[in-house]
Amino acid sequence: AGWFRRLLHKPKPRSVESSLDASRSASSSPSSSSAERSGYSPSMSLVSSVRLSPISASDISASGSARWAKSYDVCICHSEADLELVEELVSYLEGQPESFRCFLQLRDAAPGSAMVTELCDAVQNSHCWVMLITPGFLQDPWCKYQMHQALAEAPMANGRTIPVLKDVDRKDYPKELRNLYYIYMALKENSFKQIRDTIVHCEYAAGETS
Repeated sequence: AGWFRRLLHKPKPRSVESSLDASRSASSSPSSSSAERSGYSPSMSLVSSVRLSPISASDISASGSARWAKSYDVCICHSEADLELVEELVSYLEGQPESFRCFLQLRDAAPGSAMVTELCDAVQNSHCWVMLITPGFLQDPWCKYQMHQALAEAPMANGRTIPVLKDVDRKDYPKELRNLYYIYMALKENSFKQIRDTIVHCEYAAGETS
């Protein structure tokens, strides 16, 4: 009887205790609401998985990385009415430790080239595409053309098409993108960071599948 009582009171191994603590912690965390899971909540972010597994700049900037297989890391699709905001975003991304290579049409398109050719080349030669969806975007046929080109390039998306909504009602969100989570631009600084983190995740995923 004595040895049986000692066995019952034997301390649990630390690994078991850690496992139980982790389980309790996971079960106590609040779950996402159905509105957030639907992809139409302004608070929805594309980068929830990135926060769980931070990726360093060296992971995607190594000389052997699949990153260098394309000319650009990200193509920014936007209307001319939003150029000032896009220039701020590009400046932010290019100033990050990863030194992202951004395609900005008015800056990087070759003079004299056909617009259709430039837009298609930009999509094909970029790892991912940021769609800055604003009222101007919705009214610009070239923005819609470039969006369709990006979807044709990666029909299943795979995190490569990054919709960013600004000053657009949920009901006006392009139906072609409604199977994708989006970033809602409220605070500019926070949204820029979300975009950056999503691009990093896309670059790292490209390296893993190469």
